Amino acid sequence: MEAVLEQPVQQDVPSVIAANMLKLGSYNPRRWLDPVKLQELAESIKVQGILTPILVRPVEGGYEIIAGQRRWRAVQLISEAYEIPVLIRNMSDEEALAASTNENVIREDMSPAEEAEAAAKVLGDCNGDKEEAALRLGWKLPTLEKRLALMNCSENVRTALVERKILLGHAELLATATKEKQDQVLAKIMTLPKLPTVQEFKAQLEQISKSLEAAIFDKADCAGCQYNSSNQGSLFGESIHSGHCTNGVCYDDKTTAELDARVVKLKEEYPVVRIVKPGENHTVIRIVAEGKNAVGEEQAKACRGCANFGAAISSIPGSIGNVYRDHCFDTACNTRKVAAHIKSQQAPVQDKAKPQANQSTDKPKAAAKPNTEVQDSTRVKEYRVKTWRTVLKAELMAQKDKNQFILIALGISGYGRWISGNKMSQAYKKLLGGEGLTTTNLFEVATKLEAAPEEAVELLNTALAASIESDIEVRQMGEVLQFLGAKLEKHWRIDAEYLDLLTKSEIELVADEIGLKAAIGDKFSSLMAGKKADLIKSLLSTEGFEFEGKVPKNMNLS
Repeated sequence: MEAVLEQPVQQDVPSVIAANMLKLGSYNPRRWLDPVKLQELAESIKVQGILTPILVRPVEGGYEIIAGQRRWRAVQLISEAYEIPVLIRNMSDEEALAASTNENVIREDMSPAEEAEAAAKVLGDCNGDKEEAALRLGWKLPTLEKRLALMNCSENVRTALVERKILLGHAELLATATKEKQDQVLAKIMTLPKLPTVQEFKAQLEQISKSLEAAIFDKADCAGCQYNSSNQGSLFGESIHSGHCTNGVCYDDKTTAELDARVVKLKEEYPVVRIVKPGENHTVIRIVAEGKNAVGEEQAKACRGCANFGAAISSIPGSIGNVYRDHCFDTACNTRKVAAHIKSQQAPVQDKAKPQANQSTDKPKAAAKPNTEVQDSTRVKEYRVKTWRTVLKAELMAQKDKNQFILIALGISGYGRWISGNKMSQAYKKLLGGEGLTTTNLFEVATKLEAAPEEAVELLNTALAASIESDIEVRQMGEVLQFLGAKLEKHWRIDAEYLDLLTKSEIELVADEIGLKAAIGDKFSSLMAGKKADLIKSLLSTEGFEFEGKVPKNMNLS
């Protein structure tokens, strides 16, 4: 993507810019324009000029076209210096993609294949949220689904559709086959003197659909089924060649059930397991430490503990049922991590300041170690907060000398609402007996406390600060724990309850962090291959390994 200018530039009144100052963006969905119609448009512009301004956004070195590619290309047939009326808008890449797709869809001659490619990119920007993608595009959800299905067409088929060599119906039928088979069929029909109708083509394609050999489900029931083409030869004069299923509904139901079963099996290993359908290729990306689109070794390791880390199961013809592990389901986050890694790998700049007497003049500064970042799963967050609250209460009860400072700070900061009247009443009842303090009359409460034993009042004073434990918000809880100098390892250690919250990929990350993986050595891989319950039991019983004082990053108070 082009680097968008930071300064706001927004004009409702059209400006005039020379054609050679404009450039196309990589998100523009159109990749083929009818050359005859383009020449006709150029002739029209010579006579009438451009009646409707094109939409652009400012980028380094000029302006990028959001909508109006045909007019711009037609003008170039006249002169690169031709002045074009434009509307300038500041837009993010996501906004530009949606606006460009929308503008092109409502104009004539945009191919459904081009719409499909643009829709897939928008879906990726929306992290796979189809309703949000449809909203951005101004489409109904069924329209989006139909276009995304075209993304299973091979590149050759989509190009043929873009160039009007086949119809949408032909492409939709081909999308149900593997890409290799699509290309074979496409090459064959391109040699025919006349393109078959969609209905004719549908009849021909029955021979390449629903292959039992490619089925991922248990085919025991298929052997004697009447819809198995292998059993139809003796019944019909014309039949589909053997090894195919002619009951598409049953075939698809069995396939869906098997895909769902594979999801369940992988849930123990990964925070996210998703079935990826045609058109959803931009919603997931493999995490790699080195090479193209790398995030770096440290970040790649940290990503294994992220809530968006997981496995993709393909439901795309040609790869149905295939499992793709170690993938990220937040492509926007992955893009940021890739950019950060690239920046960290750039040659360090020499310090321009005058070197000290003992400083070498030819040694560049060492590149800073990149910061890793992950998103914890909801279950880990909830467990961590519950644990922190337990630690907070214990520390507040133990550090009586700091309670008065906490109480004053709560009052000054406006957080006195977190003091629990119910808990204080229960504490009074526990210390002094009776029914406790249920009245809201301050005079009565103060009078009873004045008459209470001094040691009981002192304990109530300690409990006063501790009563905030259940209601205090997470950020402020961290601040209080920091003031108290609390150490989680004094109150908590890794146990089965904690490990059971994690997926196997998260357990591996924790084991690596605390040195347990290294302590186990070569046997760790075989433990990971087993069931999670067995893995946890084995890890916690590792001979000679001390868990005390080991706090994983996802539990840290800091």
